[in-house]
Amino acid sequence: MIVIIDYGLGNLFSVIGAVEKLGFKAKISSKIADMEKADKLILPGVGAFSDGMKNLKNLSLIEPLTKLVVEKKKPILGICLGCQLMAKESFEFGHHKGLGWIDGSVLKLEPNDKDLRVPHVGWDDLLQRKKSILFEGIPSDALFYYTHSFHIKCNNPDDILGECDYGGLFTAAFNHNNIYGTQFHPEKSQLHGLNLLKNFLEKG
Repeated sequence: MIVIIDYGLGNLFSVIGAVEKLGFKAKISSKIADMEKADKLILPGVGAFSDGMKNLKNLSLIEPLTKLVVEKKKPILGICLGCQLMAKESFEFGHHKGLGWIDGSVLKLEPNDKDLRVPHVGWDDLLQRKKSILFEGIPSDALFYYTHSFHIKCNNPDDILGECDYGGLFTAAFNHNNIYGTQFHPEKSQLHGLNLLKNFLEKG
């Protein structure tokens, strides 16, 4: 059973649709009891960092979810805002504390090419920096779908699996033990995105 965490933000039905298309049983839930029974978790999200943390706090999910992920090593994949929430902090419209699962900060996307617009929306590259189970069967020139104005900056280079060059490099995928994150949306990235999701669900 795969549980997609519902905290009031994110394209939940696109994610569960992709997971079920791959042949996995999935459930959308905000109940920690369901997450405890799950084989793996997905934390999706679209929107503001502060709203995401506020919603997780209001649902009383932060401490029990942290125990599941950090102490019990439950495999989890964060997508877009979901991966950003895993950082220690965010500087999105102020300073906000994150879940603290990844040693990093969330910063505004600032391309060095003034012709590049923010938010960064559309298909772009994924520069695979490390061998990972996420990338098995995915060619080095594969494109993925992005839509974001902020990005996570990992303080530990060993956590960085892949980067994207959008007027400068930013972390596009990371992994620390049982914790995975992608800034792009695999559920919207067609064949290669489905392959990456399948790799996480089968091998992560």
